[in-house]
Amino acid sequence: MSAARWRLAVGLEYDGARFAGWQLQPGLATIQGHVQRALGSVADHPVEATCAGRTDAAVHASGQVAHFDTTSDRPMRGWVLGANAELPPEIAVLWAVDVDPEFHARHSAVARSYRYCLLQRATRPALLRERVWWLRSPLDAAAMHQAAQQLVGEHDFSAFRAAECQSKTTRRRIDSISVHSDGELVTIEVTANAFLHHMVRNIVGTLVPVGTGEQRPSWVGEVLASGERARAGITAPAHGLYLERVRYPPALGIPEFVPLQPWAMIAGQSQRGPA
Repeated sequence: MSAARWRLAVGLEYDGARFAGWQLQPGLATIQGHVQRALGSVADHPVEATCAGRTDAAVHASGQVAHFDTTSDRPMRGWVLGANAELPPEIAVLWAVDVDPEFHARHSAVARSYRYCLLQRATRPALLRERVWWLRSPLDAAAMHQAAQQLVGEHDFSAFRAAECQSKTTRRRIDSISVHSDGELVTIEVTANAFLHHMVRNIVGTLVPVGTGEQRPSWVGEVLASGERARAGITAPAHGLYLERVRYPPALGIPEFVPLQPWAMIAGQSQRGPA
């Protein structure tokens, strides 16, 4: 008689600065590698963790979700505390819940939200060097917000797709995108049903020339319509990007969790003046 098998979902936050991204890579420190070892230690058997969004090297997360299967019966609090005792300080399990055996962290998700943080000031940051994209030029957040609205809806996002993207379709649906300024900090929030490889970073790299006045807001729509990656802006640095939240149908029982907002602390740091 085979042992009972459970599927669990966990919420994660991590500082991606020193990791080679989520996905396992031989000889490199990855989020998936550490998470699997920690959960496997609690389970007392190897586990395979599947995440909602495979973040790249140096990308952070405040609301990542992953699932794994286990034959070990542990209290949910035991999974959280036990895994955190095994994880490096840059990675934390926030919660754990039992889910249906058919639940899939990536395929069951209906929306994902990312936030990108830019710091506009004359001097380079020290404390925030691995948390924001630093730009010397001031940015017109209102112009960037206006330009970004052309991306809302379902479109072919080929112009914002990385060359190595392996997705079978380039159509995605952006539900909302906004650009806000708070002192020296400018944040770009994007929610979509799914994203292509580097899609958010390429969108940010295309909005920045609008913010600096190098391009007019309507240029972003022209880039989208062209479908040509070469027409778009640069790929923004990874270290300004945060996977903020993953949303699922309520019936699946995934916690409506409000993640820590590190950009709020970044805003506080960015606005400090002389004592």
